[in-house]
Amino acid sequence: MAHVITRLCQDCVDSACVSVCPIPDCIVEHRPPEGTAALPNQLFINPDACICCSACEPECPWNAIFPEDDVPAAFADDIALNAITAARPHEFIEGTIRASRKPSADEVAANTRRWLQVNDSPKPPAPQ
Repeated sequence: MAHVITRLCQDCVDSACVSVCPIPDCIVEHRPPEGTAALPNQLFINPDACICCSACEPECPWNAIFPEDDVPAAFADDIALNAITAARPHEFIEGTIRASRKPSADEVAANTRRWLQVNDSPKPPAPQ
C-alpha cells in the first residue's frame, strides 16, 4: 500500500516531504517534455516506487499525505491521480526541494475547507 498526496498539496507544493523520502523519484512533479502540465500544480507519489516508510506523512505541513487505505473519501480521486506517475513516468521529475514558509494552523484549516467545499459542489450533468 503506497502513500498518496491529495489535492491539499495543490498550489502549496511544500517540499519537506521530498527531503525526507529515502527513495529517489518517489515524490515527483509533473513536467511533461512538451507543452504545459495538464495535471494540478502539486507533488505526487509514484505508487510503484513508494516503500510505505511513512517518512513523508508527518513532514507535510498541509496534511496532504495519507496511506492509500486512509485517504478521506473526499479525496479518493487523488489515488488515481497519483497512479498516473507509474503509468507515465516520462512526464515526471523528482520533486524539487524548495525553501518555504510553514503555514499556520489557520492556513491549513482554510486550505482543507476550500478543497472540501470544491468536492461538495454540485457536479454538472454528464453530457449525453
